[in-house]
Amino acid sequence: MKILHTSDWHLGRSFHGTGTLDAQRIFVDNLEKTVREEGVDVVLVAGDVYDRALPAVDVVALFDDALDRLTVAGAEVVISSGNHDSATRLGFGGRVLARGGVHLRTRIEDIAVPVVRSLGPDIDLAIYGVPYLEPRMVAAALEADSATHTAVTEAALGRIRADLVERRRSRRVVSVVMAHTFAAGGASSDSERELAVGGLGSVPLALFDDFDYTALGHLHGRQRLSETVRYSGSPLRYSFSEAHQAKGAWLVDVEAEGISAVREIEWPAPRDLAILTGRLEELLVRDDLTEAEGAYCHITLTDAERPARAMERLRARFPDTLVLAFEPEGGGVADTRTYSQRIAEAGDDSDICCGFLDHVRGRAASEEERALIRRTVGTALSLAHER
Repeated sequence: MKILHTSDWHLGRSFHGTGTLDAQRIFVDNLEKTVREEGVDVVLVAGDVYDRALPAVDVVALFDDALDRLTVAGAEVVISSGNHDSATRLGFGGRVLARGGVHLRTRIEDIAVPVVRSLGPDIDLAIYGVPYLEPRMVAAALEADSATHTAVTEAALGRIRADLVERRRSRRVVSVVMAHTFAAGGASSDSERELAVGGLGSVPLALFDDFDYTALGHLHGRQRLSETVRYSGSPLRYSFSEAHQAKGAWLVDVEAEGISAVREIEWPAPRDLAILTGRLEELLVRDDLTEAEGAYCHITLTDAERPARAMERLRARFPDTLVLAFEPEGGGVADTRTYSQRIAEAGDDSDICCGFLDHVRGRAASEEERALIRRTVGTALSLAHER
């Protein structure tokens, strides 16, 4: 049996104000293609199907289309909710959907209710889905020792272990656990929402030691924490910190003896990301940046002063510049005066205005700008005297 481990679809997410729905449709195309070509039996989605609790209508339609295509391609789908999902909304119609091969795990009552498939005459595959557990909301219901991520996760996994003990009285069982959490040792990126302040949301990796495979969601970089515990990562790049990450999934081969192989599945990025640094005039003429002209760009300018019309000029060559930052080489010339000192040393009201302009944009006013400011201030003072 083949299992495809995915997570963090984040359907409906925007990328620095730019919609990603077209890119997500391409991801669904790639996902269906993988299911058909590899003969995938079960697709796992370990949380964060949606990017927000109330997804837009066209986003829900894309998810509906994805489920239809995957089941028609011959795969069952097991989904657990993440911290971005509304567990209640995502779980709606779960019993009906299960009859069509889509199994939702969004309630703590269903944590120890696995999706079971036969691997042979006396052995089963049991897939358990642990939804995102907000400690303060679920600690009492799970009878956890405390309202912490570690305690509630341990309590949830305890329920799964108890169910496995009962099942193993009569049959052998290969266990797969899905969880949406931050396991210690995972590398995060900028596009993930913090689960707790100061890293207190991480749970010990040892909690998952005795399961045959643990399919984690939440961290967006595909990574192996141990031979049996892995993050699939997000299928698309959702921040510039992920620019160099290969996106895809894990294909898990399951046999009667257990997990026989795990290999990477990669999906091409619909759009490249480029991170550029340098002076404006250099970036506009460098020959080695041709590929960045068609990419989403994060550009950091190192000019001593912020160039005029910087974004406008950059977009003439790099039309999809989404982020523009300024880091002057050497840190620029720091003005150590306090604001009060600046005001006290200003010659007149027009000097105060020019100083403010310099402060907010990091570049002194030009002679034309100074002239305009002087005229404007003079006109304002004349009107005030007339009143």
